Amino acid sequence: MDHGHFQELPDLAVRPLGGSVVYANDEAFAQRENLITAGPSRHDRDLFGPKGKVYDGWETRRRREPGHDEAIVRLGAPGIVHGLVVDTAWFTGNYPPEVSVEGLSIEGHPDVDELLAADGWLSLVPRSPVKGDTANEFAVAAGASGAGQRCTHVRLRIYPDGGVARLRVHGVALPDPALLDALGVFDLAALENGGVALDCSNRFYSSPNNLLLPGPTRSMGEGWETARRRDDGNDWIQVKLTGEASIRIAELDTSYNLHNAPGWASLRGRSGPDGEWVELLGRTPLRPDTRHRFTLADTPPVSEVRMDVYPDGGMARLRLYGSLTPAGRDELGRRWRDALPEPASAAERRDA
Repeated sequence: MDHGHFQELPDLAVRPLGGSVVYANDEAFAQRENLITAGPSRHDRDLFGPKGKVYDGWETRRRREPGHDEAIVRLGAPGIVHGLVVDTAWFTGNYPPEVSVEGLSIEGHPDVDELLAADGWLSLVPRSPVKGDTANEFAVAAGASGAGQRCTHVRLRIYPDGGVARLRVHGVALPDPALLDALGVFDLAALENGGVALDCSNRFYSSPNNLLLPGPTRSMGEGWETARRRDDGNDWIQVKLTGEASIRIAELDTSYNLHNAPGWASLRGRSGPDGEWVELLGRTPLRPDTRHRFTLADTPPVSEVRMDVYPDGGMARLRLYGSLTPAGRDELGRRWRDALPEPASAAERRDA
């Protein structure tokens, strides 16, 4: 699946998706939790606190002994990491000269001691130089030991110390098939369930993947909004679902979009990238600041959905509730098995 540049993929570590910075060996100057805050780092050059200059990032003290500093992030949605951004915004004389990032796949809810003792950490980004006040981009190379593995946690190491504003972990979520089996009916478009925006007509104000985040929006800025169209066309978004599925309910949410909601919307779907598009929901009027729910009766199984909005505007969330077909469940199981850590035995992979 060609996603173009990895930064078009969702950030699996961001706080709104459920990410958490569970450990840092030092946060003397600035808190570790800032690493996964949504949005860019902010800076007030005149703001100082009791511990020194206040930064919207994670900053450790100056090392006077050999070693390095590190932080561990639990991903909000475990999945396959395609690339990372180590953003040193505003850190100019105090950024780390080098960084590395590793990934770990561990089930359950491990505590910090278990994470520190785990021996399954694999390289996503080898020790590499970075620049200050820069969004340093690292694609996960095909030869990296952690490439293609489902990660539940990532570990950022900085050499020897310093400040990092944001850590972005871009990839595609890979949910546990057993959990989805237990749910039965779930949101097939949700990022945490493996949904992802494949493409859209316009990203002027925000990413289309915002539509697939968990929970309701708290403002207009937390959804997907396009620029105003000055032609006769319309905007659209194409979403890959968890797998081939039968959709039962579609929710098109325009919450907080009071004067810029689309006037109408429609849904089409297809099974596979070469399948024929079929109508799921005809062109339907939308209201501002409203959660619209539609029952989709007698629609065929699909693995991709395209939502067209007419002519443009802002949407808060897109929910597509349904259940996987047997073929969709088998395909998800195959991807799950292929992404298990290599140390797993053949029996463990078969059982999974």
